[in-house]
Amino acid sequence: MLRFVVKTLINAAAIWVATAVVSGITLTSGDWQHKTLTVILVALLFGVVNFVIKPIVKLFSLPLFFLTLGLITFVINALMLWLTSWASGKLSLDFHVDGFVAALLGSLIISIVAWALHMVFRDED
Repeated sequence: MLRFVVKTLINAAAIWVATAVVSGITLTSGDWQHKTLTVILVALLFGVVNFVIKPIVKLFSLPLFFLTLGLITFVINALMLWLTSWASGKLSLDFHVDGFVAALLGSLIISIVAWALHMVFRDED
């Protein structure tokens, strides 16, 4: 359970950094408490999307992984962020990704920040 909470908080921090760095990703809400709750809920939703849908997409795009030597992963990550934005809109969360380029840049930022934070807060297996 602690591992799940840590991973969610790391994703929340990475999403928050992406909203600050990429102009096409917005987190529009009131005060900092509401923004914090929103980004944690978006991180939970992002985790669900990556856990449920991403493996299916990877399976069907397996030939593209070989063809592009794995570079299709960046596109798939961007699509997962874009899907999270769409689902956030359906759930009335104040998170929006404006276009594919913003999703691509945001997914790169989220991946880098999450990787760095995972290096700092290592899992004890």
